[in-house]
Amino acid sequence: MPSFIDVLHAGGPAPDRAEKLGLYGWLIGDWTMEAVIDLDDGTRFRGSGTIHFGWVLEGRAIQDVWILPGVFHGSTLRVYDPGLDAWHILWSDPLRQFYSSQIGRAVGAEIVQEGTDRAGMPIRWRFTEIAPDSFLWIGERSFDGGVAWERQTEFRARRV
Repeated sequence: MPSFIDVLHAGGPAPDRAEKLGLYGWLIGDWTMEAVIDLDDGTRFRGSGTIHFGWVLEGRAIQDVWILPGVFHGSTLRVYDPGLDAWHILWSDPLRQFYSSQIGRAVGAEIVQEGTDRAGMPIRWRFTEIAPDSFLWIGERSFDGGVAWERQTEFRARRV
């Protein structure tokens, strides 16, 4: 009988949607990150962590694990939806008990994920400054329905 890892992990994208899976497929592999987080109390946290991306579920999804020691240890499941021509983004952080559901799409040269936080406020997570071996990930929130955005988090990542 195959193990859990054997049935979860996939060697590559599903052939029937490989082109669309490329939006996030370039992330597959291991990364280091430098984090800057603006906390609600007005202080700023800086730290280093790792990110790991892999194909899962017969290559129809991408799962990642983001680790920033002492701050969060969470996982994202990214599933492409051909009907929406967009991605369902499901983030779970059992350390902080923070969960988010978003929709992700390419917007120009960026990947933009939009959803709401626990209080129903708009949040936006963006991959920007995308290069084969680096990216900048920015987490933002809006207090006015998405007119203006306030940066909360920034992760500068480099491929290992």
